[in-house]
Amino acid sequence: MKQLIGLFPAEVDNFYEPFVGGGTVFLNIKANKYFLNDIDKNLVNIHKFLIESSKDQDKFFRDIEKIIKKYNLSRSYEEDIVPASLKKQWKKTYFARFNKEGYDKLRTKVNKYIKNNPLILYILLIYGFNRMLRFNGGGKFNLPVGNVDFNKNVVSALNNYFDFVRGKKITLSSKDFRSYFANKNFSKNDFVYLDPPYLITASEYNKLWDRQSEVDLLGEIDALNKKGIRFALSNVTHYNGSKNDLLIDWMKKYKIHKIESNYINYHDNGKKQIKEVLITNY
Repeated sequence: MKQLIGLFPAEVDNFYEPFVGGGTVFLNIKANKYFLNDIDKNLVNIHKFLIESSKDQDKFFRDIEKIIKKYNLSRSYEEDIVPASLKKQWKKTYFARFNKEGYDKLRTKVNKYIKNNPLILYILLIYGFNRMLRFNGGGKFNLPVGNVDFNKNVVSALNNYFDFVRGKKITLSSKDFRSYFANKNFSKNDFVYLDPPYLITASEYNKLWDRQSEVDLLGEIDALNKKGIRFALSNVTHYNGSKNDLLIDWMKKYKIHKIESNYINYHDNGKKQIKEVLITNY
């Protein structure tokens, strides 16, 4: 984000983000109005829930704490309840070892009785593998526990989120990006930021993406450019021996900014051969 912020427009009327994800970018953009979207309805519902919770964040933290304590999940923001013996035995993975039983029980309860509850899903997101949302073909939440904790950084991030969204004009939707762009009336001082799934990388999210999706998105961006609307696209040109020739050829007509990135994957902590870019028309 530190690299991206300096490359974003200083003044924005309406901010559009069709792939909002966790919201890191919009939380660093000053705009009069925000139009946020993600195809993952559960993720959008969590954002809606957090925005509503900003009106009474004390209640939010009370509700969180009640569930965390009920399922005996680690909570170092308040107290360290992980036994020293477990820390000694599993020096690098003791949070996962400690939280597994309670996490699995909470996940089972969600899948059986309280599907799509945004508070519970948020807790599973915080304690889950790579802090992701993932469901199987039957709609069951199937992410295993991660080696993570509800710590002071999480609390700080939540408080910053609440402070930022409180009183803001934010519109949320859950559509395919093609539908999201349909019939939008953009104006000169608007800004569109796009961080789509990457065609050549291997993350869970990117399994939803294919070459036709890439072609359609680049076409939508060209249409924005013809209307004089400012955009910024985050993407990857090279990844572990693969390269996105479609993107490389397309981006030549715009401004290209190289971004230094360091991705970490739970399954593979090795150094990635990756070239990330921010592509803009301003």
